[in-house]
Amino acid sequence: MQSPDAQKTDHLNRLADFRDDVLRKEPRLKFLFLELTTHCNERCRHCGSSCGDVSDANTLTDEEIKAFLLKTSRQFDISKTQLCITGGEPLLRKNFFDIMGYAHSLGYRWGMTSNGTLIDDEVAEKLRRAGMSTIAVSIDGLPETNDWFRRKENGYELAMRGVRALVKNGGFNHVQVTTVVHKKNLGELPKLYKILSKEGLRSWRVINMEPIGRANECKDLLLDDNELRQMFDFIKKNRFKKPMEVVYGCAHYLGLDYEREVRPWYFLCNAGIYTASVMFNGDIGACLDIERRPETIMGNIRTDDFADVWKNRFEIFRTDYKKQGPCADCEHYRFCAGGASHSWDYDENRPLVCMKGILF
Repeated sequence: MQSPDAQKTDHLNRLADFRDDVLRKEPRLKFLFLELTTHCNERCRHCGSSCGDVSDANTLTDEEIKAFLLKTSRQFDISKTQLCITGGEPLLRKNFFDIMGYAHSLGYRWGMTSNGTLIDDEVAEKLRRAGMSTIAVSIDGLPETNDWFRRKENGYELAMRGVRALVKNGGFNHVQVTTVVHKKNLGELPKLYKILSKEGLRSWRVINMEPIGRANECKDLLLDDNELRQMFDFIKKNRFKKPMEVVYGCAHYLGLDYEREVRPWYFLCNAGIYTASVMFNGDIGACLDIERRPETIMGNIRTDDFADVWKNRFEIFRTDYKKQGPCADCEHYRFCAGGASHSWDYDENRPLVCMKGILF
């Protein structure tokens, strides 16, 4: 019988082969993100997209979004693709329920990320009728910390109202809370666990604050090495506790001690092989958290056929472009392939976040 580390190493090698030999040659669209708006009623200190008060100029119209959804539903087997709605705060999009009701009528399975502050019993019921199956609501600490971090008065209470309305109305496959961990809320995780575990949630997603977007204006909030280990140990300890699963996000290779211990499977950056996105202005990219610059924008649905772009572009995400700088000769490169694309420094050609030397 293999030791746990030997088994993990075998799994990681097979996953690396699958990534290199299959997915990079024949990518499979599993997650299609649609950024409905960059408007938001919060001003979160970590926001990767720096959402807030923005101009509506160049935003896709309802008709353009519907035309894209219809065409894509005919070009792909959408029964195998999850439509992921995001923003900004998606519920601020005018005619949100008309757009999503149309997506549902076409057969899309869709979920949403939201700050939850606009959700009450009536909105939860409308989301259910529009076919939403999953939702992740952001709550970033106990009341005072959450409201400070998200710059929203009564934001915690409003988000918890949203969570309770979603659970109460039922009919959703997965109601999840997501928490971004930083120096001011790390110590609150045990108390927050006790609170959230009583709310009927299926899972709690815990992720660390990343040095992207607006977070670069407050780097003093980023976790240091010891604090990162503390966060991962908390997740590992509470991973399978009932009644609420605790999971880490999709980012970063974590080494043998933590891989598969804090999330369902092993690290694989999905950008451009499983995941694509359409931004508020029609630009086509991979993960929406990736820095938006010429080499990461693959086209625009106003001028390009999305299916053709998915099949024939995304070259940067389907090659070993990260095998340079500190990653060039790293013995872990086969497993991490340079790490998450959203935390890659495209100017310096190095990872902004790497757990080597921290977790392994």
